Formats: sequence, C-alpha cells, structure tokens
Amino acid sequence: MRILKKRILQFLVFLAILYLVLLIPDFGDTKPIIKGSAKPFTWAKDDLWKQLENDFVKAKQLTPYQLDSAIAFLKQKAAGSFFYASMNDIPATDSNLTAIENNFFSLAPLIAVKQNELPWYVDHYNKLRNLVKLKSRQWDVNNPAVRNSIYSLLYGMRAAVEEVLLQSESSFPSAMLVKDERSVTPSTKIFGIEVHSGDLLVSRGGAEVSALISRGNDYPGNFSHVALLYVDEKTNKPFLIEAHIEKGVAVSSVEQYEKDKKLRFMVMRPGAYLPAMMADPMLPQKAGKEMYHESLTHHIPYDFKMNFRDTTEMFCSEVASYAYRKNGLQLWQTSSTISSQGIVNWLHDFGVENFVTQMPSDLEYDPQLSVVAEWRDPETLFKDHIDNAVMDAMLEQANNGATIHYNIWQLPNVRVIKGYCVIKNLFGKTGMIPEGMSATRALKNEFFVAMHVKIKNKTQQMADEFIHKNH
Repeated sequence: MRILKKRILQFLVFLAILYLVLLIPDFGDTKPIIKGSAKPFTWAKDDLWKQLENDFVKAKQLTPYQLDSAIAFLKQKAAGSFFYASMNDIPATDSNLTAIENNFFSLAPLIAVKQNELPWYVDHYNKLRNLVKLKSRQWDVNNPAVRNSIYSLLYGMRAAVEEVLLQSESSFPSAMLVKDERSVTPSTKIFGIEVHSGDLLVSRGGAEVSALISRGNDYPGNFSHVALLYVDEKTNKPFLIEAHIEKGVAVSSVEQYEKDKKLRFMVMRPGAYLPAMMADPMLPQKAGKEMYHESLTHHIPYDFKMNFRDTTEMFCSEVASYAYRKNGLQLWQTSSTISSQGIVNWLHDFGVENFVTQMPSDLEYDPQLSVVAEWRDPETLFKDHIDNAVMDAMLEQANNGATIHYNIWQLPNVRVIKGYCVIKNLFGKTGMIPEGMSATRALKNEFFVAMHVKIKNKTQQMADEFIHKNH
C-alpha cells in the first residue's frame, strides 16, 4: 500500500512538473517592424454619410411627384457623366469620376425609398464598374492616388447599392450578372451562375477571422477567400482548388463549396484582350488543371506567414497567383499592403509575417480581371455589414493599443491537444488545431472570437432598438 501511495505521489508530482513546463510561454515571437511609407485609405467623409442618412429620412416624406422629379434629375446627370467618361480618355483623378461617384451616392437614399427604380440603379452600377475596369487598363495602378480612386469608386458604389438593398421590403435576386467576359474553357454553373475553368471565385465566409482578413488591409474590403476553378475537359466535372486554414491546399466539389458558409462571392475572369490570353485562350484551363494535379500529388500546408513568394506553403490568394504565374500571367498587378501598426500586431499574433502580400479583396482592383458576376445571400447581407462594422471598431481599438490576450492557465491543456493534432496531421488527418498554428495562437484566436461576439451582440441589440424606434 505504501508503495502504491508513493507511486501515486510521484505521478502527481510528474503531472505538476509537466503542467508547469507546459505553462512556459512561447519564445522568439518578436513584433515585426513596418518598413515603407504605405498609408491606409481613409474616407474622411463623415459629414456626407450623415447627410445621406438625413436625405433618406426626408425622401420618405416626399410626395410621389417630388420623389420622381428628384430621381429623374439625378438620372439625367448620371447619363451625361457616364457618356462623357466613356467617350474620353480620362485619368483616374479626373473630377468627372468624382462627380459620378457623388451623384451615385446622392441617388442611393432616393432609390431606397422608391424600390421599383432598383433594377435601373443596379444596372447603372454594373455599367459604371465595367467602365472603371476598362479605363483602369490605361492607369498606373501602382500610383497611390490611382489606387485610391479605383478603390473609392468600386468599393463605394458597392456599399451604396447594398445600403439600398438592405432597405428592400422584398427579397432581391442573389445573383447579379456584371459582364460576359469571353472564355473558351469548359464551363459549369455555381449558384445559378455560369462559370468557366480558370475563373477565380472571391468569397466571404461567416467566421470572425474572415472579417479580419477582409477588413485588416490598407484598403478594407468585402472578401476573405479565393478559390480557383478547374473543370475537367473530358468529364466536364468541376473542382475548386482552395487553401484552408484547417487543412492546407485541398480540392472541393461544387457541392462542398456551396455547402460551405458563404455570405457573398464574386466571379472574376482574365480579360480575353490580354496578350497572354490572346496567345493562348486556354491559359486559364492550364492554370486550373496544373494546380488541381499538384494539390492531389503532394500535401501543401497552409501558409500563415502569407508569403506568396514561397510556394512550399500556400494561403488562398497564393493558390491562384501561383497557378497563373506559372503560365505567364501575373495577378495582383500591385501588392496588397497592411500598414497600421495595431493591425500588423494582431495579424502577427496569428502567424502573419508578410505585410506586403496578396489580399483577396484587392484582386477586384486588378485591371486584368473582369467581374463576371456577384452573388449575395439576401438573408445574411445585414450580418455581413454588422461583421464589418464590428471588425472596423475592433481594428480601431487595435491601432489604439489594444492587444489580444489568452488564458495562460489553459495553455498546458491546449498544448496536449496540439500534440494530438500533430500526430493526426502525420497520418493525413485534420486536427482541432490547424497544422501550423501553435497552442498559444489557438488560445488567442479563441479570445479574439469572444471579443468579436461580445461587440457583435451589443451592436445587433443597438441595431434592433434603432429599427424598432425608427421603423
């Protein structure tokens, strides 16, 4: 009996020592230093946003004749500005483009009241975004003023359209066709949209980290993920090649892609006019096929560092970038930058080491790519906007010095779980903690999610109260 007690005591001492050893924090995780002079985009138009909100309130009080007259006047201005811009070679900073944007914003509160004008507004939006994409082929997209102009126009108009959609009392169509960019590669349909092999599906998931990826950028966007489509030319079967945090680069069926939680996605396609595309119209098919076979022949871990120059590991944007680069087409004509110190610190907490990289949202502003279609889930569009607002507020806190903590007393237990996950990874299985993510970062992710949920619940409560009060 005394021997048994002694062994039990020795075992408990061993567990206590092991627990203390596993409590030792990670070392060598130093903060990066930002280099360069990139500056985050800022709207600095709070007065305009307040004015538009007031215009919406006033528009609801107008007589039908007054409302029709106001809309007709702004539509006439829109037609004149569009004609001028389409017929002339204008620089990105041309005042006519600013006038087009301002007029588009002014129309939003009026269209939100008169919803039968919504189809015209959406059609006008698509014409304008196609015009901006066309004109940007001649602009120097590496010039900060040009990048600011393209972003302001494309992101700003989407934001205006969605504010109008959110006021709709009836459900609006999920799919929005934008441009039928010519393609000769095999095709299929996803969410009712015809897509071609080699297309890029830029999407937004519902997870908290998706909001961080979308908004944690010098140009905050709406998208957090990129998938490369491959359609087998013999069987016509479609596949999505994606890099997932949980399992690295993997191939998904269309059914699996559609089941995965999507708040929105956009279909993008290389322009048929590009020299590389004219020389080989099947280039997108080759890019998709090569990446499909490469992802099946060997395991490619997820790249938390977001280093698109090192292809031994890959993050989602890198899959598309690498596949096209191998075939002579360089996507992301201008690199994405993350310059705010607080955002850099937070992303570094999750393993990011490269802050000049390739972010999913920035792919929209690449002149080489046409927006073929856009899909939104009417049921979750408001959730998407709340997630953005919450994340913007959190990132503002980050830039004011807020840090991501974690419960250090849970570290030993999570490290044991991580060890088990490593063993599962060795046998090709997916663990609770993603490959490449440490136990400490897993705990920080848990803390980050809890922060987001807390602020989101409060924001949702305030929104519900506002809606009830103001109808």
